[in-house]
This record gives sequence, structure tokens and C-alpha cells, in this order.
Amino acid sequence: MIKKLDALIIRSFIGPFFATFFISLFVLVMQFFWLYIDDLVGKGLDIITLLKLIWYACAFHMPLALPLALLLSSIMTFGNLGESFELVAIKSAGIPLVRFMRPLLIVTIFISIGAFFFSNNIIPIVNLKFNNLKYDVIVTKPAFDIKEGVFYDKIDGFIIKIGKKEKDDSTIRNVLIYEKNYGLQDNVIVAPSGVMRVSADKKNLEFLLKDGWRYSEKGNRVDPNTEYTRLGFKSYLKVLDLGSFKMNKTEDSLFRYDPKMLSVRQLNLSIDSLNTIAEPYPKKMIREQALYLPFVRYWDSSLPATKPLATKIKEVEDFIPDSVQNIALDRAAGQISGAKTTIDMIAANYSSFQDTLTKHWLEWHRKFTLSVACIVLFMIGAPLGSIIRKGGLGTPLLFAIIFFVLFHLLNTFGEKLSKEMVWTPFAGMWLSTLVLIPIGLFLTLKAMTDSELFNKEFYHRMNTFIKTKLAAVRQKKSTT
Repeated sequence: MIKKLDALIIRSFIGPFFATFFISLFVLVMQFFWLYIDDLVGKGLDIITLLKLIWYACAFHMPLALPLALLLSSIMTFGNLGESFELVAIKSAGIPLVRFMRPLLIVTIFISIGAFFFSNNIIPIVNLKFNNLKYDVIVTKPAFDIKEGVFYDKIDGFIIKIGKKEKDDSTIRNVLIYEKNYGLQDNVIVAPSGVMRVSADKKNLEFLLKDGWRYSEKGNRVDPNTEYTRLGFKSYLKVLDLGSFKMNKTEDSLFRYDPKMLSVRQLNLSIDSLNTIAEPYPKKMIREQALYLPFVRYWDSSLPATKPLATKIKEVEDFIPDSVQNIALDRAAGQISGAKTTIDMIAANYSSFQDTLTKHWLEWHRKFTLSVACIVLFMIGAPLGSIIRKGGLGTPLLFAIIFFVLFHLLNTFGEKLSKEMVWTPFAGMWLSTLVLIPIGLFLTLKAMTDSELFNKEFYHRMNTFIKTKLAAVRQKKSTT
């Protein structure tokens, strides 16, 4: 049964949590659009495509927005309770800090479990659709914008130059159109005036040209039998296909094997398969080297093991006749070069497998680390709020940014070291959690003992006390 204290704390928490969650999500989504602004502007994207991008971006950044929202809302909740002296009243009733943190801790655990299932079941699908849509948008050509006096080559098969455009943006002057046929000659259309418009179905660009000429050549230019044609016209309609400007839909199968598109169960299967593929590499290395180092077969096993071979053979050239030394050395160099090439090739393939395996392990750990981060950051925010005793978005936002930046930097630093195989995936992905847990325990201990860790008056009194002691010491020295 939920007690009145639990209901009070949960009600105080719900409002700040949803507010900070949507603010955090908005900031992260805007960061995405700012990053890809050059790939989005000027593409003529329809509203449906933009709404899909926004939806996928929101879902993609949701696992990162949740820890930040929990951190900031927990600081605000306990800061508001402390600022309004409700926290003092609760403590004066003999209720410890851990007791009134319990309802929000339970709520946070449920949010973390939900975040895990979201990351495991929804995020892989979102990543697949999101990356697919991003790719389609990025490779889409910019919407056509033919400017005066500039050769425009974005329409496949044509190069267009317009001398001047009237104010209606439709009437054009001094039109030049090169029609590329990918042979030795291009067909050329020249007209002093005309009208440019887009067809009603938006599929074609139409030029209605007046009093112009069309030039074309057919055949080899060095051949005297080359056919040259000049055609004059009073009115000529030239239709250009705008199909290349449409955003084509790429099949999802192009991205489906990326580790970010897999759930925990699928990652486990992929990791097992990669381990099975990597196991034969040491044996393969030995087998391939035997082809280039055949002298191993003729090793004299009767030689004493206590004496190294170098003491019995001073120089290899002593056993090779002068007439074949150059041939033997060339053959040995060829064998060594072949062995080195084989080693490099096998090592590159093995390194590629290890890199792929590391990426799978990183994604496997990511499914859990972001969920656990919700609990860890709450364990930092709740005691921190009860210590600073400030509500609103001022001081709580400052501390939330500090700890979230620390969390994000540790995550990025650990993941980078894991990708470079300096650390194991476990160490890299759990670095932020292992660093922040002691901080959370320290802050909880300080909050339980009513520490003045962030009280300005405490530091002012301490500074005054130190100055008084130093002055007394200096006065004592001066009298002696």
C-alpha cells in the first residue's frame, strides 16, 4: 500500500521528470538536425519524410535522454523539498533519507527495466529505419535551382545555362542546353528566349523555347563523312526528366547486419558465430607458413638440444656452392616475401574479425549500461538535491550538466579505447558506471549525515576560522 509520504514524493517527481525528459530529448534531437543540416537543406523533402526523421531521431535519442532526465528531475525534486523545508520536516519525524528515497528508487528501477526492453526490442528497428532514411536523404540530389549565368549539371544527361530570368521566375533569356549522349559530340540547343516550368505531376522540367537553333553531329569528327545537322525552330518543347531528384527508398537489408540493428539474443548468436570463425586462424597460420618454409620438414632431430645450432653452422654460405649462391639467395628472398604477404593477409583478416567481434560486444554491453545508468544517476541526483536544497532550473541544472558531461565523457572515452582494443569491451562500456557508483555512495552518505558539502556559509565559516588561526600564529611569531 502506498503511503501518503510515498504519494507526495512521487507527485513531486512526476512533473519535473516529464518536463526535463522532453527538454533533454528536444536538445538531443536538435543536435542531430544541426549535425546533418547540410544534408537536409535544399533537398525538397516532403513533410512526411521530415516527420519520420523527427520520430526516428526522438526514438534513437530516448535511451540517452532518460538518464539525463532522471538525474535532473531527482535533483530538482529533492532540492524543492529541501528549499520548502519539507525535507527538514520529514527528517525531524525520524524518517531517514533512504526511506523517502525508496519510492522514487522503485520508480527508477521500473523505468530502467522499461529502458532496457526499449533498447533491446525497439531501438534495433529504429536504428535500421533511421539509418536507411538518413542514407536515402543524404544521397538525394538537392532540389534544382538554376541560377543566371551558371552552368547547371545536376540533371542527368544535360548541362544548362540561362543568361537571365525575369521576375516571374518562369520567363528566361539566352538559353543554352547541352544534351550529353556520352559519345564524342553533344547536341546543343540555343534560344534567345523561352519559358521554364515544372510539369503538373512534378516529374519533368519543361522548356518552351522560341526562335532558336538545334545543332547535332553524328559520326567521327575526323571522318569527312560526319553528319552535321542544324535545325531552326519557331517553337520547341524540350522535356527533361526529374526522376534523379526523387528520394529513392533503399532496402532495409543493406543495414540489417550492423550490430546496432540487433537485439541481445541476435547479438549472442552473432558473437558465437564470430568466435567459431576466428578459432581456426592459428592452425591456418601454421598450415600456410609450411608452404613457404619447407626446411622445417628437414630439421635434424638428432642434434643435441643443449647446443644451439649456431655453434655447429657458422655461415649458411659455407654449405652452398658459389655457382648457385645468387639463385639460392633470390629463392630465399622470394620465399620470405611470400611468407610475409601470407602473414599480413591472415593477420588483416583476423584483425577484421576481432574488430567486428568487439563492435558486437560493445553493443551487447550498451543494452545494459544505459539502463543501469538511469539508477546510478538517480543515486547521484537524489542525495545531491537533498544536500544543495535548491529547486528550479538554476543550481540543479548546473550540477546535472556537470555529472552528465562526466558520464558522457567516460562513456565516449571507454568506448573509444575498447574499439581500439586497448581495453576490453566490458571495461570500456562500464567505466562510467564504475566511476559514478562510488560518487553516488559518497553523496548518499553525506546526505544521510546532513553534510554541509555545498553550503556557502559552511565554507565561509571555515575560511574565517582558517584566517583567524593564521593571524594568531603570525602574531605569536612576531611577539617571540
